[in-house]
Amino acid sequence: MKNKLTTLLSNYRVLTIIFVLFAIGASFQSLKSKSQFTVAERHYTHYNNYIIFKNSYHHLVNDQDLYVLYPEEQHDLFKYTPSFAAFFGIFAALPDWLGLNLWNILNALLFLGAIYYLPKLTRYQQGLILIISLIELMTSMQNEQSNAIMAGLIILSFGLLEKNNYFFATLCLVLSVYIKLFGIIGFALFLFYPKKWKLALYSLLSAILVFLVPLIFIDFEQYIYLFKSFGNMLSNDHSSSFGYSVLGMLNSWFGMEFNKLVIVITGLVLFIFPFYKTKAYSDYTFRMMALFSVLIWVVIFNHKAESPTFIIAIAGVALWFVTSEKTVLTIALFIGAFVLTSLSPTDIFPRFLRETFVNPYSLKALPCILIWLKILYNMVTFNNSKSYDYQIS
Repeated sequence: MKNKLTTLLSNYRVLTIIFVLFAIGASFQSLKSKSQFTVAERHYTHYNNYIIFKNSYHHLVNDQDLYVLYPEEQHDLFKYTPSFAAFFGIFAALPDWLGLNLWNILNALLFLGAIYYLPKLTRYQQGLILIISLIELMTSMQNEQSNAIMAGLIILSFGLLEKNNYFFATLCLVLSVYIKLFGIIGFALFLFYPKKWKLALYSLLSAILVFLVPLIFIDFEQYIYLFKSFGNMLSNDHSSSFGYSVLGMLNSWFGMEFNKLVIVITGLVLFIFPFYKTKAYSDYTFRMMALFSVLIWVVIFNHKAESPTFIIAIAGVALWFVTSEKTVLTIALFIGAFVLTSLSPTDIFPRFLRETFVNPYSLKALPCILIWLKILYNMVTFNNSKSYDYQIS
């Protein structure tokens, strides 16, 4: 039985089919849902997030403000950059049933491809990482979100950096920032690689190229207006919630208002602290730990983190667990993440516990925070000649 499971997880063709089928299943679940949710007597589809993305393209080309409410068309605001709206024109041109399926398949395959592109991991390790991440991936796809693309771009950038493909590595990170701004933390990975001037130059070039895309559809004056509106939206949105995050836990546990900027700066200081070990930069294991840290950080310090966002953090958790020595602490932390982070939003988890403890106290984030702290500890105590805590070939 064990050999069959190992063979299955090592078969990338089978896992690719599974991921595509899950993407299609998530899409059809949303498309075929007979119920709708209602806000202020207006009815909206269960794939409302996809509708927001699709409408953003139409609003862009019609010189409309992307960052105001359109209650007659969709529920909630568009919270991405104009470049994202321009790229989404590829899907907006298609009927919903096809566009939504292709959007979710893109999320699934980019994530899967990024994991398989990582060097020095066995096919079995890669397959196990993918299976561990599958529940969170499904949650993200059921909500038509872009979080799997975010995770895929950050992970793929790391793989490209390892293979000295600097231009496409920087392009991946730039694209992640143009989707969601917190992707900028991934640029910390550049510290570990030579020719930083080339990385900086490619980053600038990629940023300019992606920035210019909306100008295919609108004039420069309208573009400046959109960025001002984008800034206003973000400043207003910043104070509206706490999410499943460090800030959400502090607020719900202690019932106090904590300064968001202070929390984020504290998180940044902790994140950067292990980077003083410059001699460890040459070790692949240390660089991998930095990748784990990035993936978890961008979620637990994001005050807007929702359940679908956690595919990014769980990718980091899965990479950490699969490559770690299986100590009692490691296994306990992983079980906590699997139960509280991945299973708690599902029907498998008792509803009473979810509504009484997990959601009110942001416990979905707790295991990820603890694992992130463990990763920081491992980075600070890392010894190049004795990297026994990880099993990376």
